[in-house]
Amino acid sequence: MIARAPFRFSVKRYDAMIDAGIFGENDAVELIRGEIVSKMPIGDRHAACVRRLNEYLVQRIGARAMFGIQDPIVFPDSEPEPDVSVLQRRENFYADSKPRPDDVLLLIEVADASLAFDREEKLPLYAQSKIAEYWIVNLCDDLIEVYRDPAGEEYRSQTIVRRGDSLTLLALPDVTIAVSDILP
Repeated sequence: MIARAPFRFSVKRYDAMIDAGIFGENDAVELIRGEIVSKMPIGDRHAACVRRLNEYLVQRIGARAMFGIQDPIVFPDSEPEPDVSVLQRRENFYADSKPRPDDVLLLIEVADASLAFDREEKLPLYAQSKIAEYWIVNLCDDLIEVYRDPAGEEYRSQTIVRRGDSLTLLALPDVTIAVSDILP
């Protein structure tokens, strides 16, 4: 029997495929550790939560940061598209390049059907890439998982917050967010 290994794509090759029109804006794929993977379909509750996060964070943070909604972030072997990214401001709005880990203040994944993938695949990727703060808005259990202090492929700090609790952003400690305002 011949052992088979998946073909690994570089970020450069993946981006070239997008530029060539092989993948379009509406193709639900992302590059994770060199593999092109299908993204889960987005349901109504998931979409509502992403819109809620976008509006709420823009109101609370304003012009001190930039926001991405399902926009790519470039890692050495991956180009995930987190549901929400809070980024360092750039005058050119990242027109010359996609954001990289050093640009990220916070990544958020809204999870229902994607919960296992967001924990088992994206969490180690984000930790390894030194994303300082990662939230999983866990719609299945009606809570938010907050991960901070990356070390290797794990986070040393893991906190669960529920309705009635509030959150403070690590990068913007004066910004407090009520969990009830995020969960749909």
